[in-house]
Amino acid sequence: MKKALVIGVVALWALSGMSEPGPADYVSTIPNRATFDSIARTATYPYLLPHVFFVIDRLHGDRIYYANSKKFDSHRSFANAEYLSLEKGQKFFYDNYMRQDRRFYMGTLSFQTPVQKWTFEFWEGDQIDSAGLQRVYSRIKGTFFAPIAFKPNSLRQEEAAATLPSMPRLLDGDIVKPKAYVALSIGRAVGRLRVLSHYTTDIALDPSDIVVLPQAPVDLPPVGGIITSEPASPLSHISIRSKSRGVPDAYIRNAQHDLARLQGQVVIFQTRGDHFLIGKPTKADLRLYATRSSAHHKLHTPKADLSVVGIADLAQQRARMAVVYGSKSANLGEMMNAHLANAQVPDGFTLPFSWYRDFLAETGLSKEIRLMLHDPKLNDSAYRKARLATLKQHFMAAGFSPRRRQQVLSRVHQRFSNEGLFVRSSTNSEDLPNFNGAGLYSTFPNARTDDQIINAVKFVWASVWNFEAFEARERAGIDHQKVYMAVLLQRGIKADAAGVMITGNPFDPSDRDCCFISATKGLGIKVVEGKKIPEQLLLHYETNAVQVLTRSAEDTLLTFDPNGGIKEVAVTEGRNVLSDDITHQLARAARQIKKVFGGKEQDIEWAVMGGKVYIVQSRPYLREQ
Repeated sequence: MKKALVIGVVALWALSGMSEPGPADYVSTIPNRATFDSIARTATYPYLLPHVFFVIDRLHGDRIYYANSKKFDSHRSFANAEYLSLEKGQKFFYDNYMRQDRRFYMGTLSFQTPVQKWTFEFWEGDQIDSAGLQRVYSRIKGTFFAPIAFKPNSLRQEEAAATLPSMPRLLDGDIVKPKAYVALSIGRAVGRLRVLSHYTTDIALDPSDIVVLPQAPVDLPPVGGIITSEPASPLSHISIRSKSRGVPDAYIRNAQHDLARLQGQVVIFQTRGDHFLIGKPTKADLRLYATRSSAHHKLHTPKADLSVVGIADLAQQRARMAVVYGSKSANLGEMMNAHLANAQVPDGFTLPFSWYRDFLAETGLSKEIRLMLHDPKLNDSAYRKARLATLKQHFMAAGFSPRRRQQVLSRVHQRFSNEGLFVRSSTNSEDLPNFNGAGLYSTFPNARTDDQIINAVKFVWASVWNFEAFEARERAGIDHQKVYMAVLLQRGIKADAAGVMITGNPFDPSDRDCCFISATKGLGIKVVEGKKIPEQLLLHYETNAVQVLTRSAEDTLLTFDPNGGIKEVAVTEGRNVLSDDITHQLARAARQIKKVFGGKEQDIEWAVMGGKVYIVQSRPYLREQ
């Protein structure tokens, strides 16, 4: 029927007096560069990219058409004009890009100008398999004048190509060097430029300082702006907090060297999507700088319900119970009760805010905290840092109620015998409308013995007084004495891979129907630290294709230590972290979680073990407007 239809259309063409498409519409071989240039069109972004569409007809002996791409703007327009296919719309899309038993292979042959190499490639959503890739490669080799490599445009295509060792490959990372500038948070600041070779907690920083570092540190107290000379993850805790505070944060190549001449000067630092500004402040800027440096904020009191004294399982919690068990724990309870189809929430239970209050009263720490906060010497940054460290030591040395110890350990022994637990913070001073709090408080991973578990609870309580947390609250005007810590004891997931994902594109706020995933092998601590670039993937729900933005730069991973805690081991296999299947599971889970929280964008921490996805946190994702 289709053959008769095509013959009929050709007959109508002839009767109309129009000329049949001629050789200028395509060529069957490209014997030299001049022939390629005669039919190639050139894209200009992100670099000059001359390219030609090709169509291979499997039904007719793999006949190849190199389309005149100056005349035809797509495979469909060429195939329709040549009467190879009369399909349009979704049917054309499905039959020629999604099916394995398709009649046509449709791709693009390109000259990669940055590296002066030839590649063939397919649309990122094309489901072509390894057999199809081999077939296309063999056909192009026989009809093209120069050596050619395959350029995968999705994780699926990369996995298929990996099974063909004789077929050369060229990855995006081999073509384009990292950008010279990437904005991690959009903002504007006036402050003193501090060029540092490294950061430790011994270095006192002013809240208005603009800090230049080689790479993003694990943590940083509140500052006016952040610049790194090495690329950083947009989902590190540093980057997330920068967004929530409106602090300009960017990777700028060679910043350590190029900005050294401005050391100690008060400057303007402004980030935009495609450029940044570092310049001399105006008089108005200097007045604003002086005002902010000496400003005293009205104290804000985060909500807490201290009337509840009972331990609650995650399954008993809902998001509205954040005033008792903290948003981290309550949100996990909400997701557990939503019965996610593509992911699980590890089981656990939570000690309420009231336990922290009672611990302070029973040990005398509440009085010590009041005296410390009224100490005039606390205005000195170095003294403040030392005094907070001493307070945390007193937390760890304090006694623990025998009755409460028994309550905790009996639950552990009944439900988590011989398992490692993550003992996690969940406060009333995070995920607030104008205060994110990501990474400010501490988690103890893989607590195994009774003493480790009890000490881990005190360790988490003590983290209310982490220097970075104190500085962040001080800047936000949050009353330190109204901050309460709940403690979540949760089954530990000995992750094969872990990381963070968000329901959107951090590089393009207008691109919302997608899922951005950062991943590393082993436990996910390295992703949120942001020290090195993790594997970064972008999945668009409309096409369901996985775009690989970066591969992991990590050469070690974190895993459980049999004696408790974690240990670091070398990565002995390749740098690929996630499979196509796991990536799709994660993206589906992210979409479900967004629905659970009323359609609000989410910042989600996850882990994968044995092919199963586990969700260990979800909080609102703050993006630039």
